[in-house]
Amino acid sequence: MRLVHLLRAVTVEFDLLGAEFAAREGLHPTDVRALVHLLDAARDGTRATPGWLGERLRLNSAGTTALVDRLERLGLVRRERDTEDRRRVLLRVEERAVELGWAFFGPVIGGVVTVAEGFGPDELETVRRFLASVLEATGRTDAP
Repeated sequence: MRLVHLLRAVTVEFDLLGAEFAAREGLHPTDVRALVHLLDAARDGTRATPGWLGERLRLNSAGTTALVDRLERLGLVRRERDTEDRRRVLLRVEERAVELGWAFFGPVIGGVVTVAEGFGPDELETVRRFLASVLEATGRTDAP
């Protein structure tokens, strides 16, 4: 149970950081979660559509449209036609969103990277496997 409590504590801290970032930038916490999903999709080569995003955020179509409209108005996300299927709309994170994220979360990410450098490759692989399994156990089937 101690491991579960530590994981919960880390989750709460990241959630508080996300809420602070959202408040500072005039965003809703769901906006921040959307940006995280879209950044992960870009990194993984996933074609992120509004439907895909809505599924991850557990939003209906109207809620997803309102979210994407808001992020687009703020210059954080853009819609573009899929070159493989012109009927499909893909979502892309704008550079402005990346810059805002790095300005706020960069020091935190740097601190985590520094902590990770104190562990060996086998230890880090164990941590990665553990976290991926926790994601799967909590209902997310697309764990990296």
